[in-house]
Amino acid sequence: MRSYLKSQGFNVDTSGGGDVSIIPQANADTLTQFATGDIDGAWVPEPFFTRMQQESGGRVLVDEKTLWPGGRFVTTQLIVATKFLNAHPDVVLDLVNGEGQAIKFIQDSPADAQKVANDGIAKISGKLLKDAVVKAAFANMAFTLDPIASSLKKSAQDAKDVGLLDDANVQGIYDLGQLNQYLKTAGQPEVQG
Repeated sequence: MRSYLKSQGFNVDTSGGGDVSIIPQANADTLTQFATGDIDGAWVPEPFFTRMQQESGGRVLVDEKTLWPGGRFVTTQLIVATKFLNAHPDVVLDLVNGEGQAIKFIQDSPADAQKVANDGIAKISGKLLKDAVVKAAFANMAFTLDPIASSLKKSAQDAKDVGLLDDANVQGIYDLGQLNQYLKTAGQPEVQG
């Protein structure tokens, strides 16, 4: 959000000052504060993006997908410690395989996947989301094994440019050996880091 606002000519800083006051907080808190009018807007992931619209009458001012080539950017990465990867490459390959199977399930059976996700949310939060929220949230997300490395690199540089990171160097952050081994076995193209 800071990077976007800066690109639009707004002065923002990391202490909540500037032309727009940005206060990092938990997504659930953001949802509540938006609903009560304590904040005017937010930059949030799904399902909070959809919930702010459907439950609180929020309007989309900027859809982050429009800011990235092909609308593709990373929000979540599967990671393991290097020490673990080196000691247990077979386990990491199994983990990647499990993620690949989960993505295939989402693609092949979206309604079932949405139910599983919503049941998981209810188990953690104690409350199911409305089916319409889950369906709309899923429509806004793309599930892929591709780490979309270029977007992580740009995000790191953006964070450095607005004072959130001292160093944007992510060189060597990816070891895609097990992922590309899985993709090759599955007859899919390899990805780059």
